Amino acid sequence: MSKVESLENEVVKLSPQALAAFREWFAKDDADAWDRQIESDVKAGKLDRLAPGIGGAWCMDGAKPRACEALPRPDGWQAVA
Repeated sequence: MSKVESLENEVVKLSPQALAAFREWFAKDDADAWDRQIESDVKAGKLDRLAPGIGGAWCMDGAKPRACEALPRPDGWQAVA
């Protein structure tokens, strides 16, 4: 039995309350992993072609872009404090 199959077998045995707690933890952990990957991709320049012309003026603040420098914002983007 694979590790994933073993985990699946354990998850289906959880009480509704334990399953809710597990889902909450997993969702947060998954979101944190996604944020770390995006941050790494931004630092590596992998997303530069998706937002040409902003000249590094935006930084990630969680899932929201925020102004890092006093450069013009692209239409529709708002700086967050």
